[in-house]
Amino acid sequence: MANRVRKAVFPVAGLGTRLLPATKTIPKEMVTIVDRPLIQYAVDEAREAGIEQMIFVSHPDKSALVNYFKRAPALEKTLVERGKSLDVLTGSYEDLLVAEQLEPLGLGHAVWCARDLVGDEPFAVLLPDDLMHGTPGALKQMVDAWEKVGGNLVATEEVPLEKTKSYGIIAPGETNGALTEVMGLVEKPAPADAPSRLGIIGRYILQPDVMRVLDAQEAGAGGEIQLTDAMAKLIGRQPFHALTVNAERYDCGDAAGFVLANLAMAMKRDDVAPKLRDFIADL
Repeated sequence: MANRVRKAVFPVAGLGTRLLPATKTIPKEMVTIVDRPLIQYAVDEAREAGIEQMIFVSHPDKSALVNYFKRAPALEKTLVERGKSLDVLTGSYEDLLVAEQLEPLGLGHAVWCARDLVGDEPFAVLLPDDLMHGTPGALKQMVDAWEKVGGNLVATEEVPLEKTKSYGIIAPGETNGALTEVMGLVEKPAPADAPSRLGIIGRYILQPDVMRVLDAQEAGAGGEIQLTDAMAKLIGRQPFHALTVNAERYDCGDAAGFVLANLAMAMKRDDVAPKLRDFIADL
């Protein structure tokens, strides 16, 4: 078993129905935040964290995602001829692999679809819907923490009590700075039943044992195969911690989230922010 995190799983097979009509022909992960598709932010974050192999769990109808990361020789030639920099293009990733998820059976099922490509080593999971901006990135923070504590590690943030029903919530144990021991996990509890306000957000580092749990294909909340339920069965068998990451998080799961993410990321760009400030001032 590898003693470092080399692989990352990106569940990207969803239909993106909350962003229709745009996602009728464009994968949700290809909708742009400023001038880069959403998936690029997640891949860049993984790269920064030292990930060597990207595993997309996708649907055959979403080939645009993989094509985006391939080289474009004709376009490169045109840019060179016009004296333009190739920096505007993404790198080509020969280590990008694809596993298929043909039915939307839940996040746990999506992760399980990558089992053969993950193999017998720890791996990261990144949900591109959660755009996270931090220095270093959220996954790099997690990898650094994981190298100290091992086992399983989830990213968390404190959520409003009334929103616990939208998150996997941890039952906390001993806390050491940003790290909290995980004593239990509850998927989408009602506020009255929530063991804390620490909600799991879209970054994980997991041991391959979770795949053996997911083999059972047990349905949980919403009739879906929940990753949270599978992770909960590893508690007590392996070290399990939560890291409250130091990052700004933007939930791009719907139109409002995409707009907010565009505004936030645009304000961090020296070539865009001045015009945006003037526009907002005029409003």
